[in-house]
Amino acid sequence: MSAPHERFEVRFYNAVAAKEYQALDGSVRRLVDIGLAKLRVRADEIGKPLSGPLKMCKELKFRSAGIRVIFRIVDGVAEVVEIVAIGPRDKGNVFDVASQRLKSAGEGS
Repeated sequence: MSAPHERFEVRFYNAVAAKEYQALDGSVRRLVDIGLAKLRVRADEIGKPLSGPLKMCKELKFRSAGIRVIFRIVDGVAEVVEIVAIGPRDKGNVFDVASQRLKSAGEGS
């Protein structure tokens, strides 16, 4: 059976988001890698849509690892997915971080 066709490029929103990924423990990173592989194929179909200042984003939850990945499809075009933030389920902190990143780039509402 052949691998699914990748429709999306996955990249990090900025260097800080990339560092969050690099800082993940090996077993957690493997879980996140599986999620990123799914995003490459069906980012438009998966993830929970968010609201408020992150209404243009979705989240992937990794409950067993306590991690959330906040992502968005850039410019509404199903080609590039940006990982805005990766962080623990710690009182919604990852949502605050993602919102602040977008706001400081002039993208938050």
